Amino acid sequence: MTVIDGTSRSIPATSTQPQSQPQRPSPGVDACTAAPEAHPRPAGKDSYTISEVVAFTGLTAHTLRWYERIGLMPHVDRSHTGQRRFSNRDLDWLVFVGKLRLTGMPVADMVRYAELLRVGESTFEERQELLESTRRDVITRIAELHDTLAVLDHKIEYYAGARRAPERHSA
Repeated sequence: MTVIDGTSRSIPATSTQPQSQPQRPSPGVDACTAAPEAHPRPAGKDSYTISEVVAFTGLTAHTLRWYERIGLMPHVDRSHTGQRRFSNRDLDWLVFVGKLRLTGMPVADMVRYAELLRVGESTFEERQELLESTRRDVITRIAELHDTLAVLDHKIEYYAGARRAPERHSA
């Protein structure tokens, strides 16, 4: 697990290199969360090419460039030749963005959240409101999915019962 903006998230470990010891959560981070997993590379040696980030995250290079263009990832460093160089912090952010995508949060809201994050602590309340609104939407979707699951279970039971029932012959 990695902690960014007080939120824990996992990063797939796809490297065969030995992993460093987990880092301790920074002050103000929920200490009840699991210890963070090591990144593919230790801090200070965490310069990833776009193709490496594609392999780690499953995102496409096109998506990563688009995220940068729309302001969802404006802080990506560049090499002296202009190639993007991603850091462990960027990997953490991409995992968080992936979680936001799974919630169904609109891209415009994700970009707004990123903008607020860059402004700093004065935006805590607005960021919290954005996340709480998204949480309410997720809870509503979960309830809808539970209802849908109940309908599917009912139909599955119906068909399973129909197969067990004796055949009826007409005279």
